[in-house]
Parts: sequence; structure tokens; C-alpha cells
Amino acid sequence: MTADIAPVVVPPAAAAPRRSVIARLVPGTDNAWIARGIFVAFAAVIWFLPNIVDGPAEVRKWAEFLCYAILAVGLDIAWGYGGMLVLGQGVFFGLGAYSMGMHLTLENVPAGSKLPSFMSLYGNFTSLPLLWRPFQNFWFAAVAAIVVPAAIAALLGALVFTRRVRGPYFALLTQATALVFSLILIGNLPFTAGFNGLTGFNEIFGRSKYDAHTNLWLYRITAVVLLVVLAIALKVVRSRYGRLLVATRDSEPRVRFLGYNPALVQTVAFAISAAIAGIAGALAAPVIGIVSPNQFAVLPSILFVCWVAVGGRGTLWGAAIGALLVNWLRVSISNARPDDWSYLQGALFVIVLAVAPGGLIGVGRLVWMRGRRATRRRSPRTEPVVEVAS
Repeated sequence: MTADIAPVVVPPAAAAPRRSVIARLVPGTDNAWIARGIFVAFAAVIWFLPNIVDGPAEVRKWAEFLCYAILAVGLDIAWGYGGMLVLGQGVFFGLGAYSMGMHLTLENVPAGSKLPSFMSLYGNFTSLPLLWRPFQNFWFAAVAAIVVPAAIAALLGALVFTRRVRGPYFALLTQATALVFSLILIGNLPFTAGFNGLTGFNEIFGRSKYDAHTNLWLYRITAVVLLVVLAIALKVVRSRYGRLLVATRDSEPRVRFLGYNPALVQTVAFAISAAIAGIAGALAAPVIGIVSPNQFAVLPSILFVCWVAVGGRGTLWGAAIGALLVNWLRVSISNARPDDWSYLQGALFVIVLAVAPGGLIGVGRLVWMRGRRATRRRSPRTEPVVEVAS
């Protein structure tokens, strides 16, 4: 006689809760409320910072730092997620800055004059050069600041990545591009004002540069753009394309074996990074008040990479925080001890690369993980109670 065995019914696994948009944007957390809190807290600190700092000059300084944070976010897409060490990001930053700087220069041409002062001083122009004429329109300048860097990066990427130029060769190529770009700007004195750059922005989009509210207005615009760019960039790197970009960085032959084109994947990331750098440059032109070739040469381009390394490459949040922190330290220490910042800057980068290659975000994650492990070891373990039916 056999006993009837009741079938065991296994309940279906509960579906995983859908993560909110903000939860997907903030790395390292699956809790939607924690993610919302982090994003809102960061946005609140950025937005209300002018209420803490002292005076319009400080507000302008922090607006400049926000421009650098936007630039670092774009650079991290190419380097942190795509594995492309770009040592010439100043080219795209400069293209955006010059696009908007040309518009501001034409906006400030004195009444009764047809040409900017440097064209009359250094050149023989009798009318505005053809290339300058479209930049009389603000929207053309704004679109050009994004499209032109992205198009040049896409063209350069298509030529380089299809020939499988990678690693240090790609880094040196971008560095040489930055050098050539700065030499072209300096060598065309009648056309670009040469080493002096574009200056004299007394009127900024119809507002007086000397108005106390102009710096705050520019800061608000830059803060909004930073948050939007950061949100979009985080969405991109966490999309299917973002996973493919990381896979290309880690194992390009495997991605090619799966039927994807690694050159196209890297070219798109390079173009996105350049477009974001152009946006940062377009904002930096009115914020800084001058557009000069020495802002986009080889050395500044290398410093851009260092900001990302200090904050933590491959995180985007770390890139933005690194740019803000390093530039704040630069201004603070340079004001107190002007001769010591160069040494401290070099020491900071060496320490980060040698001791904490993951940057500040990597250190924070390591501390958090060790804290959780220590908490688990200290917590008492309870054995499950098994009831045996009689």
C-alpha cells in the first residue's frame, strides 16, 4: 500500500520591483528613495550654493567650476566607460567657447562700427568675414557649439578607430590635435585675435556684465545644464548602448565576434563626449569673460583628465565632484600660497593614482563595503528553527 503523495506547488517568484528613473541614475543603490535623496541633495547643494558663498565674484567662480564639471562628465564617457584616453579634450571645449565667444564679440561691437576692434587693428578687413556672419545669431552659435565638436570628433573617430588605433597612440594623436588647434588660433591674429583671445564682453545676452544679478543668472543656467547633462549621461551609460561601450572597453575582440562594430561604438561615445565639451565651452565663454588659446592647449587638456582621475573614472558622479573639488582647491590654495599649488597638484594626482586608482568614489565605496562587512561580523547569527511534524 502506497501513501498518497501530495504534489508540491512552488509559488511563482515575485517579480522584481521596477526601479525608478532616479534609482537608475544614481550608481550603487537599488533603493529608489535613497537614490532620489542623493540626486535631490546634490541638486539642492548646487542650486543654493550662491546663498552660502560671499559676493558676485565667488558666484562667478563657482559657475566656472560647474562648466568644468560638465566637461569632466563628457570626458568620463570617453575615458571611463569607453577606455579612450583623450588628452586633447580642450579642442572640443575650445570650439564651443569660440562659437559662443564669436557671438558675444559681435554683440559688443560698438555702435557705428562694422568690425570687432582686433580685426580693424590687426587686419585689413573692410567687412565682416564670411565665417563670422552666421554667429551674429545666438541660436546658430549655440547649435554650432554642440554640432561642430561632435562632427569633428565623429570624423576623427571614424578615421582612427576603423584603423584600430588604440591606447597611447590614440592619446598622443588627440594631444597633437590640441597642439595644432592652439597654434592655429594663435597664428591667425587678424581672424581670431591670436594669443590675446576674444575679450570685451561688456554685454552678455542683453545683460550688463557689471550687473550684480548677471553672475547669479549665469550660475543658475550653468547649474541647470550640469544637472541635465549629468542625468542624460548617466542614462546613456546605463542603457544597452552603455553596456556595449563597457564591453568594447573590456574586450573588443569579443564584441566584434558577437557581430557588433567596435569602431562605431567608440566613435559615437567620442562624439557624445565632444558635444558635452562643446556645451561646457559655450557656457564658459560668458562665465569666464574671455576666450583665449591658452585655455584649450595641451596642458589644460591633461588637467581635465586628472580631474576625472581624482573623482573616480567610470562613475560620472566622481568626474563632476573631482572637477569641482580640484578647482576649488586650486583657487583656495593659490590665493593663500601661489607658489605651492603646482607642487600640491602634482602630489595629489600621484597619490590618487598610486594609492586610490578608483578616485574619491572608489575610496567611498571601499569604506562603505568594509563598514558593512564589519557590521555583519558583529551582528549575532541566528540559526533557523526547524519544526519536525510528529
